[in-house]
Amino acid sequence: MKSLFVSHGAPNLVLHDTEARNFLRDYGLGGETPRAILVVSAHFTHAGPALSAGEHPEMIYDFGGFEPELRTLIYPAPGAPDVAAEAARLLEVAGHPAVLVDRGFDHGTWVPLMLMCPQADIPVVQLSVDPRKGPAEHWKLGRALAPLAESGMLIVGSGAATHNLQELFGRGYPLDAAAPEWVRAFGDWLDEKIVEGDLESLENYRRKGPFGAENHPTEEHLLPLFVALGAAGEGARGRRIHTSRQYGVLMMDAYAFEAAA
Repeated sequence: MKSLFVSHGAPNLVLHDTEARNFLRDYGLGGETPRAILVVSAHFTHAGPALSAGEHPEMIYDFGGFEPELRTLIYPAPGAPDVAAEAARLLEVAGHPAVLVDRGFDHGTWVPLMLMCPQADIPVVQLSVDPRKGPAEHWKLGRALAPLAESGMLIVGSGAATHNLQELFGRGYPLDAAAPEWVRAFGDWLDEKIVEGDLESLENYRRKGPFGAENHPTEEHLLPLFVALGAAGEGARGRRIHTSRQYGVLMMDAYAFEAAA
């Protein structure tokens, strides 16, 4: 199966008629029916890899200041303890020991899946990111998990192509604001390097990409992309399946990754 990277935006993505929301709703799971979905969420951070292994994950409303009705939404997909254990074994063999935790769905998981798989009938496992470790380490996690994709599991990195909240809240961009040039420049560069399969440049995006650090003052929202890229296999390349922006500084781009021919 393909692995995906999606930009989940603000928690209220599910409430507003935007290009990004409509894309996720219409794209769904890309025409596939996976045996399970592993979501690498930017909002699940842990020192070293952790996997959610509960049978009935609860909801985590990890935000404030948004519409009250968001806290009434429920995504009732089952967990998959057996798949979590399978993923942990693969990571252990590759030298990345993981822990299993009983954790609910954060909005990095339920926001995109509520649109992509509204039936909530496919089991879901979440994988953490470790902001102390960089893109190269997260790509290695993806490589270790590639057998899952090969066995019919969909791996979804859920983060953001650009993510500078200080700029967003400091300037008070409206939902439909145009993207500034420094945001567009990084989004275009990211697309170019993903299409080329230029892993070395991508892993060094803060140094090689235009305004890399400005678009990602912290790395947790881009790290899921590297897990998805690694899971597609050695030499994998991606294609951009959606691009739009919200609040000016949030590029809502999405990518599908496939193994090199």
